[in-house]
Amino acid sequence: MAHWLMKSEPNKFSWDQLVARGAAGEEWDGVRNYLARNNMRAMALGDPVFFYHSNIGLEVVGIAEVCALSHPDSTTDDPRWDCVDIRALRPLPRPVSLKEIKATPELAQMSLVTSMRLSVQPVTDAEWQLVCRMGGL
Repeated sequence: MAHWLMKSEPNKFSWDQLVARGAAGEEWDGVRNYLARNNMRAMALGDPVFFYHSNIGLEVVGIAEVCALSHPDSTTDDPRWDCVDIRALRPLPRPVSLKEIKATPELAQMSLVTSMRLSVQPVTDAEWQLVCRMGGL
């Protein structure tokens, strides 16, 4: 099982909006970066995902899971672009800020630190466990 981080601007689509979608989840559409697309193509059903509020908040706020495998993005007719669906599992008891992550030496190589602009990123097992602990899980 792989772990991931997906970024969303909370003023466009927030954690609360994902929670409101319930078990059906939401299509993670609009990604127009080849590496991010390839990361979604590599996802498996049930893979856990950190939900990260970008631009506003700059923090990991919850845990979601992949609930539909890579499929054509419904927001474009261009066959190059795929997406997955995710659904909310649980909020972090305490959001983990980018500032905290950057201040943690064990997370210095985390994609969130090294590839800040990438919207869909892999997370190592060790990074996953540490961020979960930082968030109160």
